[in-house]
Amino acid sequence: MSEVRLSVEPRTEFGKGAARRTRRAGKIPAVLYGHGTDPRHLALPAIEFARVIRENGSNAVLTLDVESNTELALTKTITVHPLKNYIEHVDLLVVKRGEKVNVDIPVVVNGDPAPSTLIRQELDTITIEIEALHIPEQVEVSVEGLEAGAQILAGQIALPAGAELVTDPEALVVGITEPRVEEEPAAEEETGEGEAEASAE
Repeated sequence: MSEVRLSVEPRTEFGKGAARRTRRAGKIPAVLYGHGTDPRHLALPAIEFARVIRENGSNAVLTLDVESNTELALTKTITVHPLKNYIEHVDLLVVKRGEKVNVDIPVVVNGDPAPSTLIRQELDTITIEIEALHIPEQVEVSVEGLEAGAQILAGQIALPAGAELVTDPEALVVGITEPRVEEEPAAEEETGEGEAEASAE
C-alpha cells in the first residue's frame, strides 16, 4: 500500500468547543501517539483525509507534514457522528519504516460455490502482522465450485510475503451451507387439531 502525504496543523485549543471550531474550519481533530512520545494534538484536512480513507482504506500509511517535521502514521480509530455521518475525531499511531504492525485486513470472497448452496462469511477481517509500508488492501479467498459443508479457515488464507497471521488459524472465515428448508406441518398433526376442535364442539 502506497504512502499518502497530508499537511496537518498542530492544535493548541482543546475541549468540545475547540473541537467544534476545528470542524467548522474544515478540519478534523486528531491525536498522534506512540513510540513513547507525548500525544500530539493535530488538525487534519477533512476533505483530503476522507478521500484517503475512501480510496485507500483505513490501513493507508500517512506521511504527516507537521510544520517542519514529518511523521509516518497509521489510522487507529475513526469516530463518526452517529446521525450526521461526518468524522468527529481520529486517533493516529506513529510507525517507523521497517516496523511490523498488527492490522485488520478485509477478507474478500470470490467465485461461485456449487449450485443450490449458500456462502456464510463468519469473519469480514483477519488480523495479520506485517511491515508498516507493505500492508495489503485486502486478502482474497475463492469459493469457486465448493460443495456444501466446505470450510475455509483463517490458516488456509494465502498471505502476502512477510505477513504472519495473528488471528487464530482455526477460526472459521467462510463456510458453504445448504439452503434452510422450512418444514411444513405434518398432516396427522393438522388432523389431530381438527378432531380436537370437533370434540370440543
